[in-house]
Amino acid sequence: MPELPEVETTRRGIAPHIEHQRVTRLDVRQPMLRWPVPAQLAQWIEGDVVQQVERRAKYLLLRFGRGQLILHLGMSGSLRILPQGTAPGKHDHVDFVLASGQLLRLTDPRRFGAVLWQENGTEHSLLAHLGPEPLSEDFTAEYLQTACKGRRTAIKALIMNAQVVVGVGNIYANEALYRAGIDPRRAAGRISAERLATLVDTIKSVLAAAIEQGGTTLRDFVGGDGKPGYFSQVLDVYGRGGQPCHGCGEPLTEIRLGQRSTVYCRRCQR
Repeated sequence: MPELPEVETTRRGIAPHIEHQRVTRLDVRQPMLRWPVPAQLAQWIEGDVVQQVERRAKYLLLRFGRGQLILHLGMSGSLRILPQGTAPGKHDHVDFVLASGQLLRLTDPRRFGAVLWQENGTEHSLLAHLGPEPLSEDFTAEYLQTACKGRRTAIKALIMNAQVVVGVGNIYANEALYRAGIDPRRAAGRISAERLATLVDTIKSVLAAAIEQGGTTLRDFVGGDGKPGYFSQVLDVYGRGGQPCHGCGEPLTEIRLGQRSTVYCRRCQR
């Protein structure tokens, strides 16, 4: 599934092409995505201008005059900028046709993505209870210490909880915990303030590095320019179960934690 760096990479890729552009037509070829595409969406956005492209967690927000279009890429979705008249493929479900002569196309083979709407002055239920952005000034060592206090939850599960902090998906949780030297199974409330401060720093650095390198290459992910991400080339633990630890050389351990693949070093992480 595309995680925060992949979504941010997509945002940066499409924003220069669609910001301040008028949507002349909306073509919905398949309205049944994870949730139905709103039937009135065309009348809400046709003729209006995309003022700004923002990101909240793993959602893209296209800001219009009366509200925000919410896009989620689901398991396998992608967004491309294409010339008008480009013939759609089997999994090309939604086109936003622009006055510039280009179009923004949502491709989603598994149809787990979403195209939703939020009126100005309201907050969609999917966005209402999200935690702070991990790269923002709101995500601090003090904040994480408070979130962990008294919690028996495994630290990996806690930092992947979007109500605690958004966008720290499985790949980046594995990587950040390795670089912080923290066992992913350790109870969140039993980690010292100093080590939690280190974890905040590693979460920020891992995500920032992934964004700069275009996200992580997964089977289905491509950025807004159609190119895959490259961060997987420098992953320390994710996908490397049984291989030597980059720090000590011992084989990495792979387990299931919270139904997700978790890879860590028994020697370097405690």
